[in-house]
Amino acid sequence: MLTVVAGDLLADRTGRPGSDVLALHGWARSGADFVRVVEGLDALAVHLPGFGTTPEPPAAWGSVEYADHLADALAGTGPYVVVGHSFGGRVAVRLAVRHPELVRSLVITGAPLVRATRPPRPALRVRLAKRLHAAHLLPAAVVERARKNAGSDDYRAAQGVMRDVFVRVVNEDYRDDLAAIAVPTTLVWGELDDSAPVAGARLAAELIPGARLEVVPGAGHLLSGDLEARVTAALHDQLEQSR
Repeated sequence: MLTVVAGDLLADRTGRPGSDVLALHGWARSGADFVRVVEGLDALAVHLPGFGTTPEPPAAWGSVEYADHLADALAGTGPYVVVGHSFGGRVAVRLAVRHPELVRSLVITGAPLVRATRPPRPALRVRLAKRLHAAHLLPAAVVERARKNAGSDDYRAAQGVMRDVFVRVVNEDYRDDLAAIAVPTTLVWGELDDSAPVAGARLAAELIPGARLEVVPGAGHLLSGDLEARVTAALHDQLEQSR
């Protein structure tokens, strides 16, 4: 059931009020991704600002602003077992460190938290367009078009403020926050995740005190199939332990 949590924050609620679980979805997804994961539980599957049915943020937020917005809406509730997929995992990490009163444990999957390799250089045509623009030989619109054509599918699909949000978030660093997490944390990763490679998950697990990493053979990035099943199992394990 779609419900207003507070202000403009919307979520799909399952079970009774006074939820035990807070589910945070990935980029360009919605709380609907967690229908099977939270089935039978008292849970809020949030539609983060700019996704699903929730309006865009008023400015180019990073994961910190998303976490603070959640904390304002959830003030006086919880604590929750927080399950975050991809972008939602980034927000979950910030929430656990900045607002620990709301988080009793974490289950994170497919979140690009630590880069295991050097970032790729911008495409040659983008570098050339930027140089020509700096020399006043190309208009800014041409540079923007080159960036858009060379960007990822998510970058090309994003528009307006959400594209600025995307650029900001993909350049964030989480190492200090990972080391500061003080709640039980389980990382569940698809072996074949090409959006958030498992090598980065291994580095993240080393930084989070006491974290456990489970790699799901043959699974990719999206929350489906065996990955969905293992995330569901990890969530139930965290609920049992917290009780």
